[in-house]
Amino acid sequence: MKKPNIIIRKNHIILACLTLILGIAIYLSYAFTQTGDKLAATNALDSSSGSGGNYGDAAFVNADESDDYFAKARLDRITKRDEAVQTLQTMLNGGDLTEEEKASITQDAVSLSKLVESEGVIENLIKAQGFKDCVVYLDGQSANIVVKTDGLVASEAAKIKDILLSQVSVPADKITIIEVK
Repeated sequence: MKKPNIIIRKNHIILACLTLILGIAIYLSYAFTQTGDKLAATNALDSSSGSGGNYGDAAFVNADESDDYFAKARLDRITKRDEAVQTLQTMLNGGDLTEEEKASITQDAVSLSKLVESEGVIENLIKAQGFKDCVVYLDGQSANIVVKTDGLVASEAAKIKDILLSQVSVPADKITIIEVK
């Protein structure tokens, strides 16, 4: 008598595993619907938390207008930089570019990433000098720095300028420091 020739292939094992997973999913779905702990969707918010708004709304705790300015400025800067990166990627993936044009676009992308990195470093160094908050805008040719302070004196402006020039090369007449109280 001949033994039956059973060949288990990779496809059979995968099919068996998928069937097992499907069975477990059906069982879990059935088990959870039988517990009686049903969630009810409502449009009302729990007013005991004191949030006083719509669910998911962002709220600044103890924020005044200047704090709001810095948050919005950073968000706007990130949005504009993301758009610039997307534009560069679209141009690079265009297809009918010469090697020279691709190299130019790649150089622009590298320059943009260096500017973003420099902005972050300069902001952190300025905050480390005791300033409450700041936002730095670099474009390669000029620098604009917005600083939150109670009163900017000449020595503090000189510190900010020194920090900036230690990180990037910008002509002195193209540096603008703006105070926000």
